[in-house]
Amino acid sequence: MREIERKFLVKNNRYKALAFEKKYTIQAYLNTNPERSVRIRIQEQKAWITVKGKSDEKGLSRFEWEQTIAVADAEKLLKICEPGGIEKYRYYVKFENQLFEVDEFLGENSGLVVAEAELENINQPLALPDWIGEEVTGNKAYYNASLMKLPYTNW
Repeated sequence: MREIERKFLVKNNRYKALAFEKKYTIQAYLNTNPERSVRIRIQEQKAWITVKGKSDEKGLSRFEWEQTIAVADAEKLLKICEPGGIEKYRYYVKFENQLFEVDEFLGENSGLVVAEAELENINQPLALPDWIGEEVTGNKAYYNASLMKLPYTNW
């Protein structure tokens, strides 16, 4: 129940040609408290509720619990979420046996593209494709819960 993840800005669109899947995603938060955020996500015809705990000092690891829920329930929960929301396309790209999830944000976060790689342990080496830019792991401004409150276009 621990998420270990590194996050990076994306320099160009080369990831799109390499993606084996692309999914439209909407999400919002019932609670954005950094100690315990609660997210509702709908992606295509699937939905989840996710509880995340506070990140460690480097922002690499945190508690995460996720459960699938009915899309109809998720749609109802989205109506009572905190103001704002996130819309994005998520691209799935494999590079040297590592899955990168690349989020191309829409709406008030247009122009922001972030790649995430989930790791099995904190010290796992990670090969980076040439379209990966600056690492932003642990930078709270790039957390989806933060982008909902202070969108990228307002930076």
